[in-house]
Amino acid sequence: MGRMRKASRLWNDAESRRAATRVTVGETDGSEAFTVRLRGWFGRRAPLEVEIGAGKGSFIIERARAFPERDFLAVEMPLPVAKTLAVRVGRSGLPNIRVLRADARSLVAFLMPDLAVSAYHVYYPDPWPKARHAKHRLFSPSFVAGLARTLIVGGMVYVASDVKTWAEEMFGAMLQGGFITEAEPVPGVLGAGFGRKYAAQGRALFAGAFRKTSTASQPWADA
Repeated sequence: MGRMRKASRLWNDAESRRAATRVTVGETDGSEAFTVRLRGWFGRRAPLEVEIGAGKGSFIIERARAFPERDFLAVEMPLPVAKTLAVRVGRSGLPNIRVLRADARSLVAFLMPDLAVSAYHVYYPDPWPKARHAKHRLFSPSFVAGLARTLIVGGMVYVASDVKTWAEEMFGAMLQGGFITEAEPVPGVLGAGFGRKYAAQGRALFAGAFRKTSTASQPWADA
């Protein structure tokens, strides 16, 4: 409830709403189907990084500020979170970041163009620990195949979790999908809001960096 009230207060402020509207993409009036139009959204062609579950934008805003030559798409689904994210992104004044409210599974599986993304960032997705909720977990064979389809060859997927068993499941799905592990830092492991929170609580954090090869997603090409 607190999150919804805060989002409502932000949205009721005209200046904040205008800032959010400037960076929000993908909204239609219902007269046309939604499509991903990256060049139209950003006004240029540049390497694209996508954060799935961007939360309040702590990581992606700083990432966009550090790499002005790249474009960044912040994806969230819950409306209160997406509104807060859009306000924060809009207030940043950065020209190379946009906010999209969308279901990550549909975006990756069907909507994002082939070979369009240089890097995905997926930090602390819900592990849905109960067995009956397993169908809600983000990392599935079809999701990983979608990541591979939409990434350029050599593109990266950065993943982090505070739940060891869930991290192992995600990492295993990436390897089964034809990705290879890279020994490089995961930029959002501490940069994401949950990462900072969990680190302050002394929790162990589990992170992995995975590179798309030319054969990534082939095990599930016919799935």
